Amino acid sequence: MTNAELAILGLIAEKPRHGYEIEQLIKQRGMRNWTEVGFSSVYYILNKLEQRGWIRSRREAAAGRGPARKVFSIQPEGKSAWRKATLDSLSSPQPSSPFLLGLAGLDGLRPQDAVNALRQYRQAILKRREEIQNAWESSGQAPLFLEGMFEFNFNMLQTELDWLDRYIPRLESLVP
Repeated sequence: MTNAELAILGLIAEKPRHGYEIEQLIKQRGMRNWTEVGFSSVYYILNKLEQRGWIRSRREAAAGRGPARKVFSIQPEGKSAWRKATLDSLSSPQPSSPFLLGLAGLDGLRPQDAVNALRQYRQAILKRREEIQNAWESSGQAPLFLEGMFEFNFNMLQTELDWLDRYIPRLESLVP
């Protein structure tokens, strides 16, 4: 599932929506800053998700004089695919940040599942940080750009670990 599909499916998982509402939410929430959902691709993605059987559409009269709108609702297969993709986003670091898509979907997950996914994510970050530190230490007199890359990656990972160490206990407090 692409990040754009996950983002749109997540909006429909929240509640049934029509295409224009989805477009407005993408804009309001600043989703284009962290996922590649183009204005012209919203309806294309909706059609794709419907062809897969993940969402279903129905015609609904528009308020006022406008034409009837197609309202999309998530189907059980779509909910399952969305849930898996959301947990995958939360549990494995990615070069771009589908992690934010996972955070956006936290409200629809059981707190314990989210905690487990974040613990997996934390372990993967620890491993990656160790690999970068080892490569950095063994690089000797590396060119400045390489030093910068090692330092940036190490510090970004450390920042994520610091955040996870503060956030996971807050999320754990919601576990019954």
